[in-house]
Amino acid sequence: SSGTVPRRRPPPSDMGRGLTLLLLPLALLAAPAQAEGGRAAEEEVKIEVLHLPEACSPKSKKGDLLNAHYDGFLASDGSKFYCSRTQNEGHPKWFVLGVGQVIKGLDIAMMNMCPGEKRKVIIPPSLAYGQQGYAQGKIPPNATLIFEIELYAVNKGPRSVEAFNQIDKDSDKKLSELEISQYLKEEFARDGKKRHPSVHDEILADIFKKNDHDGDGFISAKEYNVYQHDEL
Repeated sequence: SSGTVPRRRPPPSDMGRGLTLLLLPLALLAAPAQAEGGRAAEEEVKIEVLHLPEACSPKSKKGDLLNAHYDGFLASDGSKFYCSRTQNEGHPKWFVLGVGQVIKGLDIAMMNMCPGEKRKVIIPPSLAYGQQGYAQGKIPPNATLIFEIELYAVNKGPRSVEAFNQIDKDSDKKLSELEISQYLKEEFARDGKKRHPSVHDEILADIFKKNDHDGDGFISAKEYNVYQHDEL
């Protein structure tokens, strides 16, 4: 077990909310920590549109909340390493586009996509798991990946500045463990579901593990920010 907390598909009323949705990447497809640079210019995501519905609106953009199914294959031998339909009781995945909740190649591959559209995309190693690979996900080093994607819904995603300011009670432009802990308690109380206290602690620890990149015990505006052009 990787220690991540299983997530249920949120009801519609929760779509525009949710620090947990913003800050908890999908376990398998979360962007790995790796050095920037060194990517050859010719390495890019190749996109083949398999199905395009007549009504194509709205098109996905950075920051949107997407609902999709996807299968992942190794280009080297065609073997399947991931199938979202076998996860979370078969529910499609919810994630925010363009913010690193999935690997860089998927963030690129799913831009300007409309509900009902299907795509086959080829992602080079530099936009996936690079030289390190991802042993837990059965992805070897320097692996080119192929994904078949079906997009179901495009929703307006949570805005980072609004959510950040809501959590940042003392307005010091950084989120403390206490502030995020309090926010989680409020969110849990709002949906009324009974949870073991350990769930709160696990989510809190996971948020800091994945987002406190400099390890100073706070999540800064830069570490949190969904939109690069937003100013906090």
